Amino acid sequence: MIKMDNRSGEMLVFARVVESGSFSAAGKLLDLTPSAVSKLVGRVEERLGTLLLQRSTRQLTLTMEGQRFYDSCVRILDDIEEAEQGIATGKAAAHGALRVNVSLPFGTHQLLPLIPEFSRRYPDIRLDLSLTDALADLQRERVDVAIRMGALADASFQARPLGTSRLAVVAAPAYLETLGVPRHPDELAAHRCFNFNFRRARDEWPFRLGGHTVYRQVGGGMLTNNGETMRLLTLNGLGISRLALFHVGKDLADGTLVELLPEFNPGDTEEVHAIFRQQRYMPQRVRVFIDFLVEKLAP
Repeated sequence: MIKMDNRSGEMLVFARVVESGSFSAAGKLLDLTPSAVSKLVGRVEERLGTLLLQRSTRQLTLTMEGQRFYDSCVRILDDIEEAEQGIATGKAAAHGALRVNVSLPFGTHQLLPLIPEFSRRYPDIRLDLSLTDALADLQRERVDVAIRMGALADASFQARPLGTSRLAVVAAPAYLETLGVPRHPDELAAHRCFNFNFRRARDEWPFRLGGHTVYRQVGGGMLTNNGETMRLLTLNGLGISRLALFHVGKDLADGTLVELLPEFNPGDTEEVHAIFRQQRYMPQRVRVFIDFLVEKLAP
């Protein structure tokens, strides 16, 4: 006699616990009591013979085994959803919710103009877009695809290159008329230079001096949490910024911003990547979105 079980249901509960961060939050999402969620996770741990979550009074923390089990749960749940949708529609069409996380400047100036065409191509994909310069926990927030600039630090994700963008030091003509044009990187110390208010790999600005790359600490301007606000402050003549050309290329072309010190930073570039979870079977909605990005952005 075959014994039936509901392991996919257990996987769903466990995944929601990980993503929401607590038994009570997962219970609200699933219409279960916190004790029922806790017992179910405990039952899974007992069956597997290993601890998946470290419990404390303040938080739940995944063990190494818990992380591996969570990754498998997400893949299996995605496979189930895609299989059922394929049968229901008679074809394996790209469908379902696609969670995308991208910086505010790149999202505003590069991604959003492409969304109408993507939606026409794949009407069954429901985009869930988050535009923020703060680094999200992609695993916990179940982000399917993130677009990241600069060096990649998380080896647990796969990446596909979308291109390279040069960064430029820029200011508005009104600012330069009032406070003068810096002719050397060392002169930036006397100017109002914008920076971010969150931790980055390096806050200093790079320049080429004497054949070597040197870094200069800048300050005196406002701090902000995203590049788009920084761009708008710069356009209003309030200071100097270092921003990517994909972000301010049009402003430079129409003269509302002016590039400064170009001879000192010819190699100031950053890579742009689409990153996504490592998984054996990539959901079709993720695959077609990444292919679309490469088609539209990589050239």
